Formats: sequence, C-alpha cells, structure tokens
Amino acid sequence: MSQKRTLGVLIAAQIAGSIGIGASVSVGAVLAADLSGSAGWSGSASTMSTLGAALWALPLARVAAARGRRLALSLGWSVSLLGAVLVIAAAVARSFPLTLPAMLLMGAGNAANLQSRFAATDLADERHRGRSLALVVWSSTIGAVAGPNLTKPGASVAEVLGIPPLAGPFVFSAVAAAIATVVLFVALRPDPLARNGSRGRNLRVGWEVLKTSAQARFGVATVALSHTVMVSLMAMTPVHMQEHGAALTIVGLTISLHIAGMFALSPLMGWIADRWGRVRTALAGQAVLVVAVVLAATSGDSMTRVTVGLIVLGAGWSMSTVAGSTLVADSVELARRPAVQGVSDLLMSLVGAIGAALSGVVLSLLTYSGLSLAAGLLVLPVLLFGLAVRDRVPSRV
Repeated sequence: MSQKRTLGVLIAAQIAGSIGIGASVSVGAVLAADLSGSAGWSGSASTMSTLGAALWALPLARVAAARGRRLALSLGWSVSLLGAVLVIAAAVARSFPLTLPAMLLMGAGNAANLQSRFAATDLADERHRGRSLALVVWSSTIGAVAGPNLTKPGASVAEVLGIPPLAGPFVFSAVAAAIATVVLFVALRPDPLARNGSRGRNLRVGWEVLKTSAQARFGVATVALSHTVMVSLMAMTPVHMQEHGAALTIVGLTISLHIAGMFALSPLMGWIADRWGRVRTALAGQAVLVVAVVLAATSGDSMTRVTVGLIVLGAGWSMSTVAGSTLVADSVELARRPAVQGVSDLLMSLVGAIGAALSGVVLSLLTYSGLSLAAGLLVLPVLLFGLAVRDRVPSRV
C-alpha cells in the first residue's frame, strides 16, 4: 500500500511539474536568442537549465539522504518556481544576463524530476523495479507534451499581464512548479526513504560504489551519454526549424512529439528492461539513437523528417534512460542507493550541459546535419562498454 501511495503522489507531482518544464523548452532557446541578439547564444537557455540540474543533483541528494525524499523533491520544485519568476523578470527588463542564473535555478526542477524516478524504486520489489521507475517517467507525458503547446496561450496570458509574449509560457512554469511543491510536501507521507531505512549515508559512498561496480558504471554512462545525445540535438532543433521558416506553433508541436517519444512508451521500456535485462535494453536503446541521428542528419529542409527524427530520438532516450537508471538501482543495496543516484544525476546533467553548450557552436560550424552526426558519436562508448560488461552480470540484468 505504501508503494502505491508513493507512486500516486510522485505521478501527480510529475504531471504538474513537467508542464512547467515542457512550457519552457520550446521557447527557452528563442527567448535567449531574442534577448542576446544572437543565435549563437540560443543554446544557453538549455545549457544553464541542464547545468542547473547538475548543480542541484548532489545538494538535493544530500537533503534526501539526511531528511528524506519529501523535503528534497519539494525543495527542488520551489527553487524552480523562483527561477521561472526571474526568467519573466529578465524578459520584462530585456536582460539576457539575468536569464542565465534564472535558468540555472529552473534546473532544480529538472533535478527533482530526475530524482523522482529513483524515489519510485525505494519501496519497489526487484522484479518490478523497472516498471515502477518507468511509470513515474511516463507520468511526465501529459504535462511535457502539453507544455510546449502553451506558447500561444502563454502569449495570451502575457498580453493580459502586460509582459513580453515569450515570457508567457514561464508563467505556466511558475504555477506548475508551485503545484508540484505543494503536492510533494503535503502528500509524500510516509517518506519512502524513511520506510526503507536508507537515509543518512555520506554521498562519497556514491563515488566509491562507481569505482567497484562495473554494473553501476555502465548504468551511469548509459544515462549520461544518452541524455547528452538527446539534449544536444533537441536544444538546437527549434533554432534549425525557425531558420527554415517553421512557425512557433510547429516548433512546439515537434517538441511535444519528441517529448511524447521520451515519456509515453516508458512503461513498455520498463517492462522490456524487466524481461530482457537492463544491459540488453540499454544496448537496444543505443541502436534506436543511431537511427534518430541519421534521420536528423539527412532531414535537409524537410520538417517532417526532423519531427520523425526527434520522435525516434525520444524513444531511444527513454529505452536507454529507463534501463540505465534501473541498473543503477539494482547495483547497490538500499542504504547506499541515494548516494549513487545523486552522483548519477550529477553526471547526467553535467555532461548534458556540456553537450548543450557546445551544440550551438557545432550548429554554427557544421550545420544541423553535422551536429546530428557529432552527437551520434557518443553512442559508440556506450556500445563498447555494454558489450564488455554484458557477460559479467546476472542474466536478469
């Protein structure tokens, strides 16, 4: 019963919070380009948001280890709320420098979103751990798909409030973060970490585990590099589409379909990971990512092909992330799990931030096709690592 209640609360918070994340994704790059006056800075919004998720990963994990998931997750969303308010202020003041720390704060919502998937495994039994994690990932579908399509309603809200049109979607982000904060702080009781007794571990344990466990290292590498492939390509797709004359509504629809690919099929990915094994599923996810980057690289002026590529990219991310994250949860006992998960989220977001930061430069130098192929190269180390570790883990893994 505690596991069902925990999943219900996490799902409710994910739906709300993901609306805010989705609302900011499709306009963040456009807002950054508008305020800075240069398309070269368009990737900074995604970079700072992803970097923020990295910077907040370990502090939130420390709070979780010391005080439980409830306080850690609600804190993450409350900081994201502050960030959304500052983005609106930056748009009103036409201040690009203010946008950067504001997006950094919004990254705390991404960190909370990521840690929620691990919270779903705290009370789950081993046979259904992949499905429990995937169910929370799936719950982001509703909000994440709806969020990017709030550009036009956001402009209407902005008109009523007397703020710039591109600031409107961030009003939805602020409200969504507030709802997620309240839901988690009020309803996530009993705390899942308190129930399984894993609180209070020093986070240095996480690094120690990665030194000794090949399973954990592969899980973290899969999650981090697959996320980087996805972020690097997704961050520049709105800019690429606008350069080819696509309207903001079309950009929003494309990002929505991409996010649907990320989240909508995640229960299936969890079932596959439980049945096939985590390593096999992760390797299959890399193959899907290869298909995605090839589609994007050969899209040319075809917005349809770009959209299909982004959908496939989302599916590859989903398969890789669910399998890799479940493998991380499998690799250590309950008492050390929060520490390892905190390190995993830190590396995932940090490497993703580097990819997002470089994506704008690569786009300028090599075009969208070159960016796609460059991102696809990150699949290679995961494949080699996976093939090396595959025969050294139990069959269920």
